[in-house]
Amino acid sequence: MNNSSPIHSFLLRLVSAIIMIFSLAISSFAQIQTMLGFVGMRSARIWVAAPHECTIGVAVFIPGSKAPERIFSANIQQNKGNSCIVDLEGLEPGTNYGYRVYVADDHNSAEQITNAFTTQELWQYRKDAPDFRLAVGSCAFVNETSYDRPGEPYGGEFHIFDTIVKKDPNLMLWLGDNIYLREVDFQSYGSVLHRYTHTRSQREIQHLLQHCPNVAIWDDHDFGPNDSNGSFIHKDWTLKAFESFWANPSYGLSEEESGKGITTQFQYSDIDFFLLDNRYHRTSRVPLGNTSPTILGEEQLEWLLQSLKQSQAPFKLIAIGGQFLNSVSVFENYANYEQERKFIIKAIEKENIRGVVFLTGDRHCGELSYMPLKNNNGIYDLTVSPLTSKAYDMSKEKNKWRVENTITGVRHFATLEFSGKKKQRVLTMQVFDSNGKMLWKRDIPQW
Repeated sequence: MNNSSPIHSFLLRLVSAIIMIFSLAISSFAQIQTMLGFVGMRSARIWVAAPHECTIGVAVFIPGSKAPERIFSANIQQNKGNSCIVDLEGLEPGTNYGYRVYVADDHNSAEQITNAFTTQELWQYRKDAPDFRLAVGSCAFVNETSYDRPGEPYGGEFHIFDTIVKKDPNLMLWLGDNIYLREVDFQSYGSVLHRYTHTRSQREIQHLLQHCPNVAIWDDHDFGPNDSNGSFIHKDWTLKAFESFWANPSYGLSEEESGKGITTQFQYSDIDFFLLDNRYHRTSRVPLGNTSPTILGEEQLEWLLQSLKQSQAPFKLIAIGGQFLNSVSVFENYANYEQERKFIIKAIEKENIRGVVFLTGDRHCGELSYMPLKNNNGIYDLTVSPLTSKAYDMSKEKNKWRVENTITGVRHFATLEFSGKKKQRVLTMQVFDSNGKMLWKRDIPQW
């Protein structure tokens, strides 16, 4: 028999095409990735990735309820790293929801991702604020041998993400350097997207991203080259990638400021979060012409101080990539921008703004700092770094404001628990190594 007959060749091509289409359909489900982003009282954001462009559906339901599912959809886009963010609106406060993510053309497929979330409670004027647990960490390096620098792998102990899941946080805050852009990543937008996609493919990270709401800031390694500032020519690429892969409540100070950084603010229970951008508006620490060195820029600085003054929260958490209180002018500590740093501290003291806690990363070593102010006021700075990047010991640094026995020179993360009745709230800080061993603990009463 002649196996090369036209009919035979056609049948082979047809069968091959059917197999390819079938395989593609299965792989599109098997490789779907999700992350639970910011969750409010009546809304939630879910990040979804797939291997190719398609329409993603999210079916939202209340477990055990006879109410019909609500369907939301969005388009996976190649220019967003084959991902999209699906906004779920019209939800009810304090409600447990389940959701199923699927390719919209195959709603009934068994290959789906099913997960759950709980919307925030409407507690104001009804009860005391709900207690909750926040997890924080920074500097997550995922190895990719082809593009890493030669020598010992820089990343390790990736089980730390599963350890965080076991602590069952209500919210995860990523404090910058959540990816590490390599030298090969700075020359094209596609390479920036690859770095995000590669990091998100780490199995343990996926568990954490699905477990609880995730929000993030960036630092130099997600923004651009090491120690980069606002002069980085491709910050539009890295901003677009950040917005594509993190489902924060918003990006920028207002709609008019959209496209000018990652700044945002939100409330969880009775705690106010201020997520700052320490890169987009940053200038050189050495004065150029008549300009004053700045990290935040004039508009963001003004917004921060006005918002802190307006806040009634017992604790005001300010997330920023580099250390704020450390008194030593090394690396990228805010002490290198002493004029702006003093301006912020004096404003907090003058306006008697209480409950200010900076959450910082960057240093590959953790510590707690505390600066006392007038009127029994003060400022805390909790540095949590690194998660999986290489750790160092900076105990020999003469940080004037370091709290004794809080230096953490190993890979670690922290939890912050908020508990107690109104006007008697307590912040409990706990720092854990990658295996979950508690390294130190502090209870900080509302002041």
